[in-house]
Amino acid sequence: MVMWYTLRYHIEALIETSWSYGDSKKRGEGMQGKLKAILFDFGGVIAEEGFWEGLQAIGKEQGLDPDEFFLTVDALIYETGYLIGRSDEALFWNAVRTRTNISCTDAELRAEIMKRFVLRPEMINAVDLLRSKGFIVGMLSDQTNWLEEIDRDAGLFMHFDRVFNSYRIHKSKRDASVFGDVCATLGVTTGETLFVDDNINHIKRAQGQGLQVIHFIGMDEYKKQLGNFIDIE
Repeated sequence: MVMWYTLRYHIEALIETSWSYGDSKKRGEGMQGKLKAILFDFGGVIAEEGFWEGLQAIGKEQGLDPDEFFLTVDALIYETGYLIGRSDEALFWNAVRTRTNISCTDAELRAEIMKRFVLRPEMINAVDLLRSKGFIVGMLSDQTNWLEEIDRDAGLFMHFDRVFNSYRIHKSKRDASVFGDVCATLGVTTGETLFVDDNINHIKRAQGQGLQVIHFIGMDEYKKQLGNFIDIE
């Protein structure tokens, strides 16, 4: 089977990059001095996308189509309520085994994911730079208790003014209203907020709520687009 999900993701990224960069100059005109807060996604932006990479590896190891396996598990983490803290990890992994017939233990499955959430030092430095310039810098992540484990090991949260984790706020970025909720908590308007994420669907929802957006596909493009909103020198 053609790796249709991966192909679709990269095609959408290319289309969105053209759209974002072309429009961001217009959207960013006059934004210097108006932006007050910047929100970053975790997996795929601040760190490598451990969830996707880990599930791809598990799918291949189990002899399954890795893209179909990812889509199944990605749906289940939401359907079981684990993503928004309404159930626990054991229930989630049990649902995965039931739906896909894999035989791995909870510990084996989580290890394949957790070891791939490798922090990106350049992005951590970028966050620190923005905070030093007086911006409110937050993390808005569709994550579970895993994010807190990463923080305990790496001291991640200290780089941010606020961390909004779907597991703790009981709402994910699949619900567009979360963007307004987070901005209100930070004491800023959606128009005063810039959101950075590698997921095009989250980007579209955020933009629909009035946030400025950068679709993250790499550090070089991120820097180019950020320069349309603020002076990064």
